[in-house]
Amino acid sequence: MNTATNWDASAFFKGLVEHNKLALEKGFIFVRVSGASDFQELLSRQSGVAFVCVDDISEGYIEMNNSPRTRRVKSVYVAMKHPVDDLVRRQACMDVMRELFRQFMSKLTLEATRLQEGFLYIDPRIRFTEVPEYFASGFACAKFQVAVDQFTDLRFNQEEWV
Repeated sequence: MNTATNWDASAFFKGLVEHNKLALEKGFIFVRVSGASDFQELLSRQSGVAFVCVDDISEGYIEMNNSPRTRRVKSVYVAMKHPVDDLVRRQACMDVMRELFRQFMSKLTLEATRLQEGFLYIDPRIRFTEVPEYFASGFACAKFQVAVDQFTDLRFNQEEWV
């Protein structure tokens, strides 16, 4: 069986940021982060105005059923700077990020079809979560997660044991 072993979410979303008209127009920058605290720290020290960040740490699990699989979950954070306490501008930033998310999902739909050829499956339910304003003062933030499943061979192999 020809199976892919991994999906490079960072490379995928970096390419989206570099080739999406809305992302380019609004000045989005791609950054890799290690968790929500690293994302929050990035916002406090960066001079940029808009970010798409992919967490380089995955969550996941192995499901041991009739079709065992490993699930890896990648988190993607999106942020746009706005004047502190300007709720109208914050809302405008959220509107941009919602549209960027929609456009990213249109490309992810195509990517999901491509990945299926290598027996990797993207969970079709991708939840977009808006982060409360106190998370990072002066930034509108959102998060979504992409879960990718792949077949896992859990047959016992005596040669792997002493």
